[in-house]
Amino acid sequence: MFFAKLLARVVSKGTISVIDPAGKSRTVGSGMPKVTLRVHDWRTDLHLAVHPTMAAGEAYMNGRLTIEDGTLYDFVEIASRNLDDLASHPVQRVIDGVSAFLRRVQQHNPLHRAQRNVTHHYDLSDRLYESFLDPQRQYSCAYFTHPEMGLDAAQEAKIRHIAAKLLLKPGQRVLDIGCGWGGLALALARMADVEVLGVTLSVGQHKYASERARAAGLEDRVRFELRDYRLLDEEFDRVVSVGMFEHVGVGHYGEFFGKVRTLLKPDGVALLHSIGRHDGPGVTNPWIRRYIFPGGYSPALSEVLPVIETERLWATDIEILRLHYAETLRHWRERFEKHRAEMAALYDERFCRMWELYLIGSELSFRLMGHMVFQIQLAKDIEAVPLTRDYIGAFEKASTPALRSVPDPKAKAKAN
Repeated sequence: MFFAKLLARVVSKGTISVIDPAGKSRTVGSGMPKVTLRVHDWRTDLHLAVHPTMAAGEAYMNGRLTIEDGTLYDFVEIASRNLDDLASHPVQRVIDGVSAFLRRVQQHNPLHRAQRNVTHHYDLSDRLYESFLDPQRQYSCAYFTHPEMGLDAAQEAKIRHIAAKLLLKPGQRVLDIGCGWGGLALALARMADVEVLGVTLSVGQHKYASERARAAGLEDRVRFELRDYRLLDEEFDRVVSVGMFEHVGVGHYGEFFGKVRTLLKPDGVALLHSIGRHDGPGVTNPWIRRYIFPGGYSPALSEVLPVIETERLWATDIEILRLHYAETLRHWRERFEKHRAEMAALYDERFCRMWELYLIGSELSFRLMGHMVFQIQLAKDIEAVPLTRDYIGAFEKASTPALRSVPDPKAKAKAN
């Protein structure tokens, strides 16, 4: 019972019972939540004891670690609440130290590697993302203006919030770096009569976004290119990037902000929306790095702001969104569960277990492990934006974008 012995040393918040491959049970910790785990073979038991931050996810998705009582959410919550104690364990300290030493290698994302990393996650089936995302396919933190707000409305509120900070004016040219499935670009064009160029490295996203622009009759004002932002050489009035910076990597931050500065006109404004961490520089969970977001990393502001300063950009506004992403992920998790049988038929049970663990672990990283979302408004000119934040709320109250009136080409095809 190597795994149970490790848990006995690090678990004090919550209760875990472990049944080993011989059928013997040991209970550690105290209080709620409670969960019972079964380890199915001794090799897995040893792997869990030596490298739990990787092995737990692998063993669960491969069916070698199963939950006999309680839920996966219970298990991940207990793990999250005791993570600091695990980090102080001698073996884990060595693993974390090696990972910290190698993190620039792990986050090295030149053009060819960035393309491969994007394909790994974002070129999965459209049916998968349709199963849990909103109609605009916003695969990033929503903005809940009141507790009872639904996901679709919260994603529309997020778009309005971003549009407000961009200070859009008719006829401006906007660049959307990492445009996803095009929902933000199309919404901005409709809301403010601007021209938008969206760039992505995902073949699937590029195809879908282009189809949606044509279906909406906006192809004259919104276009999408399958291109790395680093290869652009135009100037834009506005630059926005939502949910892409997590894929840049610490070693490329200078390259990113330097390019933003080059792409912005002298009086231009940029808005960066990214996951971050409140407790200083760290490393990406190894299971997430291998199976979900290779090359990904959520930075601390202390890693971002010095680079912004070096590139001589003004951080004209910084906002921290704390539990908004936790609520977003809760909605995604609940929606995915409603379509689980369909997703198992599309992929398999292993994939569903992996995706469930990803959504639950991500949600709890915002509730319990210090993750948050930051929005940084940037400018070259000190006077590029108003001196108070009143304009943000005023724009949000005045704007009533009909976001859902942008046709979904998939829905049109189904209707025919």
